Amino acid sequence: LFWIATLVWMPAIVKNGGPWPLVVLGWFGLAAYCALYFGAFGWLASRAWMWAAGEGDLDYPSAGRLYLRRLLVLLLVEPVLWAGLEWVRGNFLGGFAWNQLGAALAQTGFGAPASLGGVALLSALVLLVNGTFASIAERMWRPAPLGVPRTVRFVETLLPILLVWGVYAATAKCRPWTDPDRRVPLSVGVVQRNFPCVFRAAEENPAKIYQELLASLRPFSCDLLVLPESALAEWGPVGGRGAQAFAAWALDKAGAQALVAGGERREDSALYNSAALYRRDPAQAGSVELSVYDKVHLVPFGEYIPGDKVWPFLQRFAPVGSCTPGTLRLLELKSDRGTFPFGVAICYEDTDAALVREQVRRGARFLVFITNDSWFSRSVEPVQHAWQSVVRALETGRPVVRTGNSGVSGFILPSGAAHWLTDGDGTPLVDERGVQAERLFVDEEPVDTVYVRFGDGPLLVLFGGILLAMLAIRIANGRKVRRSLSENKANP
Repeated sequence: LFWIATLVWMPAIVKNGGPWPLVVLGWFGLAAYCALYFGAFGWLASRAWMWAAGEGDLDYPSAGRLYLRRLLVLLLVEPVLWAGLEWVRGNFLGGFAWNQLGAALAQTGFGAPASLGGVALLSALVLLVNGTFASIAERMWRPAPLGVPRTVRFVETLLPILLVWGVYAATAKCRPWTDPDRRVPLSVGVVQRNFPCVFRAAEENPAKIYQELLASLRPFSCDLLVLPESALAEWGPVGGRGAQAFAAWALDKAGAQALVAGGERREDSALYNSAALYRRDPAQAGSVELSVYDKVHLVPFGEYIPGDKVWPFLQRFAPVGSCTPGTLRLLELKSDRGTFPFGVAICYEDTDAALVREQVRRGARFLVFITNDSWFSRSVEPVQHAWQSVVRALETGRPVVRTGNSGVSGFILPSGAAHWLTDGDGTPLVDERGVQAERLFVDEEPVDTVYVRFGDGPLLVLFGGILLAMLAIRIANGRKVRRSLSENKANP
């Protein structure tokens, strides 16, 4: 039920051409798949608590030893199991890293520990706090185990409090410090066009719409304009004359120096979902220089059908065509204040923590995320999608510029504070047009966060170690049972 409710935005694609039987099947199928991880956690956690209670242990451990096991499961095993299974969900078979527990915490202003351990650490903290409340409720209704005074069991509350405090203290201690005097302000504008993904109203004039939107950004003399994914679909492939002419026109109308926009690119027989960086050509007025990032992490059943390169007939079932994954690279914003390499994530790529982390490791000074969520117009999907971008800013310590065709657009500080393009009530603007400009402060010599340096390695070591330990305990207990049965048969 949780995943059916979380993915309630999926049926919105029906009004954009999705056949409703397949959409409903995909909705319930994906929800069922994600629910398997909840079931796996429940099964593993139950085995851990059985071990903590001494069930099946023929060594009959003392009450004190059993209590230490209980603390170990509460403080470490359960949080790591949950975070580890979320990691598997986000990476297995292409991954579906959507709405981890930690993503919710990141929206509340308490997401700073993501700079230490990523969204996995945030999820583990949420699980730890919930486990602590469950422990308190259990102590209220159940008597204390024999040999463990009720007063001693207060440590089940004290230790989690100390652990959570320690994580936030370590976060503050390890927070990268940069000299404010060595930050370069860049003027950046985002354009939320809100064009239909399939159908266009007959009276719509895209050039007129862009002219009005871009003119409102002209007073800001933007160093960089950011348009959403697929923004160039109305003007042709990113390297074509139509797209380049539009880019030169847009830069002139907005008085900007460079522009990032999404579109498709073809090379030989390969199709790429790309982000193009157009810069004014200083050698020739009215022309632009072009750099391209091709999307690396493609969405299965959306941008390709698994196996469609082997069996080409499957390509006809891909909604936007059978795309080819690109090679990870950075783009460079050049200005009179220097050269600023930045990373780009297209659509679902902003949920791929490893990909964004690698861009920062390669020297990205800031991040640009572009998406087209109008496939799910009039739903909660654009807002949920924006939550993932906040986590990436916290993990990497880099500012993020985000433009969604239908929303959510805006700027995210390394602290996780988001300055969204909003309506009159302060709500993120969704399914409407709008623009926003802001100064983006980019460090001349940025310092990498702990998460950028180590990634999910520590989590995977703990997760793998716990699974191996549980397997070893299960095997050892099985041997003890078989040995005991053999002895009973030999000595009736």
